[in-house]
Amino acid sequence: MRTREDIESYLMRSGLSYDAIDGKDMWLVREPATTEKIIVSLTGPVVIFRAKVLGLDRISQRAELFEALLRINASDMLQGAYGIADDAVVLIAALRLENLDYNEFQGVIDDFSLAFTNHYEQLAGFRDVA
Repeated sequence: MRTREDIESYLMRSGLSYDAIDGKDMWLVREPATTEKIIVSLTGPVVIFRAKVLGLDRISQRAELFEALLRINASDMLQGAYGIADDAVVLIAALRLENLDYNEFQGVIDDFSLAFTNHYEQLAGFRDVA
C-alpha cells in the first residue's frame, strides 16, 4: 500500500519544483516548461491531479469551447481529461493510490505538460476580446 511518503518521493524523484501545503495531503507542483501549477492531492485511496486552465467568465462561445474540449479529450488526452469546475476549465486526473507507481505518476504530469503546451492557443482563442 502506497502512502503520502510515496507521493513525496515521486515528486522528489521527478525533479519538479513543488511545495507541500501545510496540514494537508496536498502539493502545489510547478510544471517546468510552462510554469503552470498542478495541485496533487491525496484524498482517501485516490491521488487527484488538477490544474486550472481557463476561466469561463470571459467566454461567450461556450458550446463551441465545450465541443473542442470533448474532441481534445477523445483524441489527445491519455491520462487525464478536461472538465468544468468552479466556473473554470480544468485538467483533472485521478489514480488509485493502492498500487500507484512512479511511471503512472509521471505519466499524468507529462500528459498535463503536453496539454498545456499543445492546447493553449486553441483554448485561449475562445476568450472574448474586451
